[in-house]
Amino acid sequence: MGLTDGLRLDLVETNVTTATLTFLVIVLVLLAWHITSSFSRLAKVGVRHPPPLPFIGNLLYFHEGFWESHNKLISNYGPSCGYYIGRRMYIVISEPDMIKCILEDDFRNFRNRMRPDLVFKPFADSIVMLRDEKWEKVRSILTPAFNIAKITEMTPLIDEACNILLNNLKVSAESGTAFDIQRLIIEQLLMLLFQNSIKVAFPYIMIPLLRILPNKKRDEVNGFFISLIKNMITLRDQQDPNERRRDFLQLMLDARIPTTDIVMDQSDKVSQDDFPEALPKKQQMWLTDDEIAGQASLFLIAGYETSNSTLSFGSYLLATNPQCQEKLLQEVDDFFSKHDIPNYENIQELPYLDMVIAETLRMYPPAFRFTREAAKDCWVLQQKVPAGAIIEIAVGHLHYNPKYWPEPEKFIPERFMSEAMQQQHPFAYLPFGAGPRGCIGMKLALMTIKIALLRILQRFMFKTCPETQIPLQVKSHSTLGPQDGIFIKIVPR
Repeated sequence: MGLTDGLRLDLVETNVTTATLTFLVIVLVLLAWHITSSFSRLAKVGVRHPPPLPFIGNLLYFHEGFWESHNKLISNYGPSCGYYIGRRMYIVISEPDMIKCILEDDFRNFRNRMRPDLVFKPFADSIVMLRDEKWEKVRSILTPAFNIAKITEMTPLIDEACNILLNNLKVSAESGTAFDIQRLIIEQLLMLLFQNSIKVAFPYIMIPLLRILPNKKRDEVNGFFISLIKNMITLRDQQDPNERRRDFLQLMLDARIPTTDIVMDQSDKVSQDDFPEALPKKQQMWLTDDEIAGQASLFLIAGYETSNSTLSFGSYLLATNPQCQEKLLQEVDDFFSKHDIPNYENIQELPYLDMVIAETLRMYPPAFRFTREAAKDCWVLQQKVPAGAIIEIAVGHLHYNPKYWPEPEKFIPERFMSEAMQQQHPFAYLPFGAGPRGCIGMKLALMTIKIALLRILQRFMFKTCPETQIPLQVKSHSTLGPQDGIFIKIVPR
């Protein structure tokens, strides 16, 4: 090869390298423009926000969780502020009047929750994930399944679970040592709300595993769960109706059968006026097996997290506020002097227990943030909201706003006396959401928590110990929970 040919080859290689580098630079510039061009949308509608980073937006702002970050965000940028995760735009609100507009007044425009990037079966078929007409259909079918008459049928099952729970607590009480009540207090309750065959490590082992398993293994676990539920459905269908276990799964199976004879409490009803394309009232609908599996997965995951956290936080607050616990113990003793077994009707006679649970949910709402998606451009009071924006309701910040809750860091159950609540803004307290898309299982959850706490305090009381963390540190990525568990002592009465 001559000198000329060598120079030509070097020139060609140089040109190829230059062209490749130029192409890569152009691609990176276009990609950066594509990513960052969306970062002007919040400013265009007058929403203040932290400066976003290319590609990730404000993701690092929430690296320690959302509980404290929400407080910092609202403190720095106002009660209507925002942020970006990737290209997705969020508008954070914490004012009750704006919340009312979104959850109730303009529900038709905000009926969907945020569409998650990744969601797998069976959870994809749960009422939390469903959108538009699919959600309307499932919600309409499920609503009668959660009326007072239906959930009252589950009280014997909850009582059975409480007996097992009390036996386990007795062991801890007799040992005299501190223990993590979060790991113990509700596991038996939730597993007994399903038929025995579903006790296969759900939820105590499987739920943490689902968070760390690779996709292939997670799909295998999800497939196993769906298969298990479908097998149980087949078994229940073969049983005599009088022999079927009255658990959560049976509520779902009963909902498959259309009926017009169910009497619902007024608060259980979902108005068709909320659904612009609602199905005809007389059209018969039923749940598919996949939809039943979806609700079962929601109950195990959401029920496990929220009920466990509420009972654990309630135990902690009573242990650290002995004067409140003593007042509650007097009410418990009075109750059991009149009744042998708690049920849905007689637990309504416990106003201070109601206040204790309500204040626990104010201070530690498990669902401390939730979202709605704007279907079209609109105005929420004086704030413009573009189509596609994700509205994030900062329940945690709302519950600690001194404008509505004086001395919010203090445990004061009397805030929820009927006279005080008549003066309170109805959208200043949202542990279960509100509006047509509020938590459908609220009555069942509160009944379970009340009966469990009532049965525990009949025999035991909570005490602090050197291992008790004061103040309690929380984790807040998906739901709210204790960072390092809740260590207390339980002593016989």
